[in-house]
Amino acid sequence: MKQKVKETEDLTRSAEMVAAKWSGLFNLGDDLIDSAMLRAAYAEPRLRELFPTVSHGALYLSRCIRYPRPHDVGALFRRGGGGFMVIRQSDGTVLGEPDTVEEAVALIVANLPEGCGPAIDGSVEDL
Repeated sequence: MKQKVKETEDLTRSAEMVAAKWSGLFNLGDDLIDSAMLRAAYAEPRLRELFPTVSHGALYLSRCIRYPRPHDVGALFRRGGGGFMVIRQSDGTVLGEPDTVEEAVALIVANLPEGCGPAIDGSVEDL
């Protein structure tokens, strides 16, 4: 019974950390990332529970809150000429180059790793 309570507490803490990170990203404005990319990813329930990070205008999602992260969830990039690119960094696979952010988000969801659930408060070794 104590193990079940601890697991529930761990999931709750992880969910709170993920929610706080999303909130922080939405408060950045459009300086670091196009907020339309954030809104589209956040609108998808399966992506909303992953840990988001932003770098150089790209959105990265992870099943882990801590480093090292597995990088096995598609990352969303805006293409210079328009449209988007989704890349799975763990193996360098370009999952697609859709024209709309909604198509890009759907592509990320369609290529989530097997058994992908909410982000854990751990690293790749804890998966």
